Amino acid sequence: MDPIEVRSLFKSFTVKEGPVFRKTSKTVSALEGVSFEVKKGEIFGLLGPNGAGKTTTIKTICTLIQPSSGEVYVNGHDVVKDSQRARQDLGVMLTGDRTLYWKLTGRENLEYFAALYHMDRAEAKERIHSLLKLVGLEERQDTLVENYSTGMRMRLSFVKGILHNPPVVLLDEPTMSLDPQSARLIREIIQDLRRDGHAILLTTHYMEEADQLSDRVAVIDHGKIIALAPPRELKETVMKSEVIEIEAQNIDPQIVEKLKGIANISEVVSSIEDASSLRGLIKVHSTDGKNAIPDMLGVLVKGGVEVSNLKIATPTLEDVFISLTGRALRD
Repeated sequence: MDPIEVRSLFKSFTVKEGPVFRKTSKTVSALEGVSFEVKKGEIFGLLGPNGAGKTTTIKTICTLIQPSSGEVYVNGHDVVKDSQRARQDLGVMLTGDRTLYWKLTGRENLEYFAALYHMDRAEAKERIHSLLKLVGLEERQDTLVENYSTGMRMRLSFVKGILHNPPVVLLDEPTMSLDPQSARLIREIIQDLRRDGHAILLTTHYMEEADQLSDRVAVIDHGKIIALAPPRELKETVMKSEVIEIEAQNIDPQIVEKLKGIANISEVVSSIEDASSLRGLIKVHSTDGKNAIPDMLGVLVKGGVEVSNLKIATPTLEDVFISLTGRALRD
């Protein structure tokens, strides 16, 4: 049995609706038949937009949420029937920093969690010192967590997740809010964990991170896995199309939508990076991109979109998501 096995996982929630008193109940489906496994020494990326079901999947695996139906196993332990044994083999980093105690120092937080995992005191002391030094928190180990920056709390949360050297590691957006240098450090540590034989489930909406780290990627959207393969294989599925990236200002979604009327264009999405100037990126998938460029520029310029740069790009995992869903990952 693989370190993580998820079989036909369903999860639904009942929410209250209504303008004032919210008396109307509504069932919302978060996961619909999710199945995958994570092997020893593998980084498995779960890729999708916010609300796709990534965090619900991780919370179910780490026993914080019970599934509506389906089965989940951690190192052979059923997370519902044998949750205590499953938790002992898990290391978890969840989105947000409220998994830490803010009135304790960084070192005290780790000492507390080491005690919960029944780690030998001398071994825990050495491990804590080593990990704090590894993530650059050694000099701030005696500072209260409430005085840490967001990035420092993220690094401490990451260390907490791997403190007891668990065979299975669940990482939910581990580099969110980190500066580039800290993010690179965390990615390097994750790769070291893989080399040491850990099974790692990584959720992210950062394309480059998923591409760089993952041995296999599952693309999840609206609670369903719509593709699962190594990143290279997923990108090969869109190689038959050319991806044209257009940097522009004054992007008008209605004008961008008109690009879909041009022959041989299959998908068009746009994203705004600066709201004041409506500056952003337009991505176009076309089976004959080079010949479609003059028509595209004609539509955009006529509609008042100011094009600053245009290039034919190598397909990325985001382009895979666009081809599968017709929308950008951040939508």
